[in-house]
Amino acid sequence: MIKKGDKKLIRGWVFYDWANSVYNLVISSAVFPIFYDNITTNRYLAKQGWDSLPEGQDVMVSFFGWETSNSSLMAYVLSASFLIVSILSLMLSGVADFSGNKKRFLQFFAYLGSLACITLYFFNDVPIEVGMLSVFLASIGFWNSLVFYNAYLPEIAEPDQHDKISARGFSMGYFGSMIALIICLVIIMFTGEDGSNTKWSFVLVGLWWVGFSQITYRVLPNNVYDKKPQKGILLKGFKELRVVFGQFRHTYRLKRFLRSFFFYNTGVQTVMLMAVIFAKKEVDWGDAGGDTGLIIAILLIQILGAVGAFLMSRLSGIIGNIKTLGISVFIWIGVCLAAYVVTTPNQFYILAATVGLVMGGVQALSLNFFRRQKIMRVSFRSMMQLKRLEL
Repeated sequence: MIKKGDKKLIRGWVFYDWANSVYNLVISSAVFPIFYDNITTNRYLAKQGWDSLPEGQDVMVSFFGWETSNSSLMAYVLSASFLIVSILSLMLSGVADFSGNKKRFLQFFAYLGSLACITLYFFNDVPIEVGMLSVFLASIGFWNSLVFYNAYLPEIAEPDQHDKISARGFSMGYFGSMIALIICLVIIMFTGEDGSNTKWSFVLVGLWWVGFSQITYRVLPNNVYDKKPQKGILLKGFKELRVVFGQFRHTYRLKRFLRSFFFYNTGVQTVMLMAVIFAKKEVDWGDAGGDTGLIIAILLIQILGAVGAFLMSRLSGIIGNIKTLGISVFIWIGVCLAAYVVTTPNQFYILAATVGLVMGGVQALSLNFFRRQKIMRVSFRSMMQLKRLEL
């Protein structure tokens, strides 16, 4: 058994945010999307024998013989990875709880994701199908590792500490990923015309993720409740999930929220994942900095994200969590509509600043709602699991 509230244990848990958030910023949002667009565009131009892309012409890629635009391919691959994450989470979370092996699952997916990031170094030297496999596995590794990482919080801290500790984790993630992005920006500034040095950023992400996560692994226990190996663990895990879903059917307020969360969070994640590719294609950068300008915009979003989370938290204390969340979603809708007419770098920077202010807020507010409903996140399934929800 472990002592809840142990400072060393909590510091170790929080440090995983520092370790893995670099993937979310560098690979998902900033450097790799630009690199990916440049590589696929250059390949397409060489194939067509063109010096530049005609206005209105999409960059097409051949993926296992299927022709599609490069931006659509990225969206499809990421969507497929999220589908796999949802399936694996349901399968493995019950197994982890019954076997007491959450730490091993956390390590496995973290190592999978970090190794996949490192292999992106070879993206320009391999067929597109192989390169996108690295993107696919990196996404699975990141999101599934979070399943087991978040599952530790109720085991290492008392409920009244959860919000404070999570805020520390968010802050560590923001600052750690910003430092890594600045390092990547320095690397890119010394890149030749072919962008050959940019790929070292992906190696940095993988090593950063693996290296700093060791701090977490060193302090987190593997089997918190000293559970003994059992036969039929997978079957028992699914039986418990069935009980959880049975309880979930009777929690009307939570059901309504999760339905809403499904739709608005889908929109938020889509914007965050596709924003750079959108700006690369739709904004006329001219002499305004191009790729470097885009990365600076993403850095701006990160800085304002931390500020926005704080401001939204203060507003929530005044008018309530749900009303504040509604305001955040309304602003997100405005951002999506405004993006339709964005064509200049300054317009994009304003839009990016607005995204930054509401990005951290909508995530923190959604998480706080779950906690205020006394949801115990014992695993990914615990986002829906109730001990006894008092409404």
